[in-house]
Amino acid sequence: MIKTRFAPSPTGYLHIGGIRTALFNYAFAKKNHGQFYLRIEDTDTERSTQAAIDKIYQGMHWLGLNHDGEIIYQSKKKDRHQAVIKDLLKNGFAYECYCSKQELEQMRQDYEQKGLKPKYDGRWRPEIGKTLPTQPSNVQPVIRFKNPVSGLVEWDDLVKGRISVNNEELDDLILQRSDGTPTYNLSVVVDDMDMGITHVIRGDDHINNTPRQINIYKACGFAVPEFAHLSMILGEDGQKLSKRHGAASVTDYIDLGYLPESIINYLARLGWSHGDAELFSLEDMCQWFSFDKVTSSASQFDLKKLNWINNHYIKSKNYDDIKAILAPGFVANNFEESKLKLVFELYKDRCQTLREFEQHADTVLGESRQVQEDLKNKYINQDTLQHLKSLLMEFNDSDFSIEAIESILKNYVKNADLKFPQIAMPLRIVLLGIDQSPSVGHIISIIGKELFNKRMDRFL
Repeated sequence: MIKTRFAPSPTGYLHIGGIRTALFNYAFAKKNHGQFYLRIEDTDTERSTQAAIDKIYQGMHWLGLNHDGEIIYQSKKKDRHQAVIKDLLKNGFAYECYCSKQELEQMRQDYEQKGLKPKYDGRWRPEIGKTLPTQPSNVQPVIRFKNPVSGLVEWDDLVKGRISVNNEELDDLILQRSDGTPTYNLSVVVDDMDMGITHVIRGDDHINNTPRQINIYKACGFAVPEFAHLSMILGEDGQKLSKRHGAASVTDYIDLGYLPESIINYLARLGWSHGDAELFSLEDMCQWFSFDKVTSSASQFDLKKLNWINNHYIKSKNYDDIKAILAPGFVANNFEESKLKLVFELYKDRCQTLREFEQHADTVLGESRQVQEDLKNKYINQDTLQHLKSLLMEFNDSDFSIEAIESILKNYVKNADLKFPQIAMPLRIVLLGIDQSPSVGHIISIIGKELFNKRMDRFL
């Protein structure tokens, strides 16, 4: 059975690139009737926080990326990691290194002065016929992996193709720190083996770790999984995606008024395609997904495209679909739900996010806005004031139904020999404080007689 995993580190926010990785892992597993696991890599106890873990849960649950089985916490596997390290020591694939920080720093400087890539020089690496330095009494050793010194590490990456790395480029990485805590490269190999992970799908910033991990797999006698390294997501300026490009965390997109299906749909298209399909569900992606359609080049985050997709999904909703995910501050306004439904139907084609709908609803149903002087000067004169007063009387003689309001407007414009904007624009700025909105007749009908009179009287 195919098994994939998403393994975030809870040392910060869960960003868009991380969720894209989780999405591709999920889709590949479900396409192949496999399992998708969540592992929290929380071994950095100083930087890992429960708040970050909660954000990971929230973001994945919001997007519908539900994991199989129990959540695995890497910090709870320390004994297992240390047991594997002991086996590697016993079998000659690891050794103790007593280098001090000063020695390692000098080592780095010596390599840089020679114009070489800094790496561990192997002074504590045991070899036949080699005399090791005398063990210092004041240094707690680290455990290093005895990496092969010759040959190639090769794998067929499901995204990047054939990758080959010379072992001479790899140094003897640390498996266990001097305080006894295992390091990332050892822990991730052991965890993936214990979980039965068949495919490691992750960002291409991990490519440098992969040859090291493959050598550890082989030294431990573990089966090597297949690897797929996903290309980076760049900002609109071509730089690595970061906070300055917009929302920092996936959960920020909830606060910004995006729908989960919009985020899923958009992220799926960042590095993967299915013909000319632009709009599709998570279920569609799971049915169609394959790595031969995953691009090996970097993708670019396009906020305008995300907004277009979000607008598409908002237009497919009714008010009951979205009311549970409106901002608490907006809900606290206690607008009449019957009126909110009408506002949503009137404005949803114009809304790129739910926050925009909330702003429109507040404009229509909330406290009246002060009309700006430039709009007043542009649209209001003695003639328009008289027209507004006449319309006020006619509207109040009606039942404020949309049919009645539009009939009054149509007849008034015709009888007064006016163009419709000559009436509609003054009505908009009086009622809404702005000169752009959907049908002004619908606006009048929605706000109703009491609020209409209140705003008209205040202005006149």
